[in-house]
Amino acid sequence: MTGLRKLVQRLEELTPIDRAGRPTAAFVRRLTASDPVKNVLSGTWLGHQLHPVLTDLPIGAWTMATALDLTAGRRADDAARRLVGIGVLTAVPAAAAGASDWSETYGGEQRVGIVHALANSTGTVLQVAAWFARRGGHRATGVALSATGLGITLGAAYLGGYLSFTRGVGVDHTAFQSAVTDWTDVAAVSAIQDDKPLRVTAGDVPVMLVRHNGELHALSATCTHAGGPLDEGQLVDGCIRCPWHSSTFRLDDGSVVRGPATADEPAWQLKIEGDRVLVRR
Repeated sequence: MTGLRKLVQRLEELTPIDRAGRPTAAFVRRLTASDPVKNVLSGTWLGHQLHPVLTDLPIGAWTMATALDLTAGRRADDAARRLVGIGVLTAVPAAAAGASDWSETYGGEQRVGIVHALANSTGTVLQVAAWFARRGGHRATGVALSATGLGITLGAAYLGGYLSFTRGVGVDHTAFQSAVTDWTDVAAVSAIQDDKPLRVTAGDVPVMLVRHNGELHALSATCTHAGGPLDEGQLVDGCIRCPWHSSTFRLDDGSVVRGPATADEPAWQLKIEGDRVLVRR
């Protein structure tokens, strides 16, 4: 295990961070509670998380500004200053999308996330200061501030990568479920009550069965967003709403209609033989 990994894991255990993290997350959840806002910031319309896409813009702009500082000198001062400004402007929507995603995390992930956000904020403030220094003719100060801000931002990016690729924040929680291609007997027809989701298992995959308006539906029971139990969710207008973060999916095809989920819920084929329900995917 690398020293950086050990450091981040210790950060996950710093429970005093919760005194700031929990109320801040609750505040952000209130700000992003409406369906349109949550869908836009989560990337529901995009098909995957929006935040990682947006972060490329400020990081790329600030990296190129520093590259120009190091390789072109004063000849590229105007271009470098413009790149710093572009990075600052694009950091705002990236931060908004990231805050929306972070507000749905808990425990160690939330602790690492708030440090990630604070580091990014610090880096952005330094870039703002760098822009004003450059504009005022203080090139050396501007270059130093930009380089320092970029270093802090890259450190924050490491934390973001840890959350995504080590802890699976924002990863489709059904992506690695086994394929069940054979028709599999999972329940008796009589066991499925109207508008009361039933959790069954096909192979080793949890599946939710529900009868709504006289029609049977089958979706994977694991929410794509964070692995919540959809079978414990609420039926709303022909959809199932996850009890953990309110991600909402259509019963007929599993398409996501409300974030923070961005991936559709896997829909299963089903058929009835006698008094038994069979499914496959």
